[in-house]
Amino acid sequence: MENRPGLGSGRASQPQDMAIDHQYKDIENGPSELEKPFIQQAKRVDSDEEIDENGSILMVLLSTCVAVCGSFEFGSCVGYSSPTQSAIREDLKLSLSQFSMFGSIITIGAMIGAITSGRIADFIGRKGAMRMSAVFCITGWLAVFFSMEAYLLDIGRFCTGYGIGIFSYVVPVFIAEIAPKNLRGGLATLNQLMIVCGASVAYILGTVITWRTLALTGLLPCILLLVGLFFIPESPRWLAKVGLQKEFEFALRKLRGKDADVSHEAAEIQASIDSLQDLPKVRMLDLFDAKYMRPLIIGVGLMVFQQFGGINGIGFYSSETFVAAGFSSGKIGTISYAIIQVPITVVGALLMDKSGRRPLLMGEALLIEWVPVLAVSGVLVYIAAFSIGMGAVPWVIMSEIFPIHVKGVAGSLVVLVNWLGAWAVSYTFNFLMSWSSTGTFSIYAGFCALTVVFVAKIVPETKGKTLEQIQASINS
Repeated sequence: MENRPGLGSGRASQPQDMAIDHQYKDIENGPSELEKPFIQQAKRVDSDEEIDENGSILMVLLSTCVAVCGSFEFGSCVGYSSPTQSAIREDLKLSLSQFSMFGSIITIGAMIGAITSGRIADFIGRKGAMRMSAVFCITGWLAVFFSMEAYLLDIGRFCTGYGIGIFSYVVPVFIAEIAPKNLRGGLATLNQLMIVCGASVAYILGTVITWRTLALTGLLPCILLLVGLFFIPESPRWLAKVGLQKEFEFALRKLRGKDADVSHEAAEIQASIDSLQDLPKVRMLDLFDAKYMRPLIIGVGLMVFQQFGGINGIGFYSSETFVAAGFSSGKIGTISYAIIQVPITVVGALLMDKSGRRPLLMGEALLIEWVPVLAVSGVLVYIAAFSIGMGAVPWVIMSEIFPIHVKGVAGSLVVLVNWLGAWAVSYTFNFLMSWSSTGTFSIYAGFCALTVVFVAKIVPETKGKTLEQIQASINS
């Protein structure tokens, strides 16, 4: 049974739905734009269409800014342990193994958060999931702040891990579902930008304030998020999915502007939702069905290549890498690492909807192959390349390729794979480096070369398409 938006809704006799159905048939017949070479000439956009899509850009930007407070929180949690290691160990008399448990237990919480994130976001909505994540993170930071022993410290770290595990799924999905198609890539890239901003701020603040004060700064993004959620609409696609028709129409109009014509977009979304109503509830094993196999391979594959390019090994142990390269202190390298991520990720956000997703993925992977021979400069080139390509784009594509009725389950699996890969790379990095530094970076470069092949052969270009058009083309 094909899963194509606009079919099976029982409303094809209406002129508007016939137009939608005709539109998707045009996509499915002949060479789809998602399958064309990734270097293409720019397509002219009618001015009326552009005005409709940008009718209320202010509300879209506000909603995105509120959501990426969760991304900043993500980065703050990940970056917290690096600058605080010596101070926490000294104040609480922790052994190296106890602090290692504190540092790594966040990934355990994040894995559990990833497993449950899709179901939670489908059950209580995108905004509800973000609220829940913020509450877990606030609880975790308070536990860290008041901890006098390793036990409470670990509980706090686990809670923040669970919170960011949900954030890592729901934030890019929410942004993708509210943004107009011509802005979706750039806005979704703000997710990665705020992650690296959060981590960079934690790295830098951790050198000048105490570890308890740094824990309190982690509360600020959560508080801003909880307040901001009162002023932005829920995802229209989720509202349509759960049958809240009036709320769906109100949210869509609020996002596109009171004077914008949203009838076509609303009908397109509703037709897609209607076509899914008779489908059975999707379980994890159902994702391996043939009709979901391609988006699953794309989503999982990108996360595997993102992590096994070595980013968490480089990031977690950047100080030691710079010391080994000849610097007297790792602080110079750590600050350079923190600073370079932010402007380069901004460049990636600007390029996302101009050059497309595939060129950024492939160009980034080619640059990383130089890392083994560039030493210190190679590490900075690596971080810059990762920030502009593989750091952001896989999250954008993950939020675009799955139909809404499987997005929860599929997204949970994809995010879980990402966190498993993060743990595997960070755990094995020191062992590999003790074996051979050249061999370690050569392995990472090999995965980067495979990334180029994978993107060229399998990953579609999604720039400038609605979510429904992307899924219709993949299914065809």
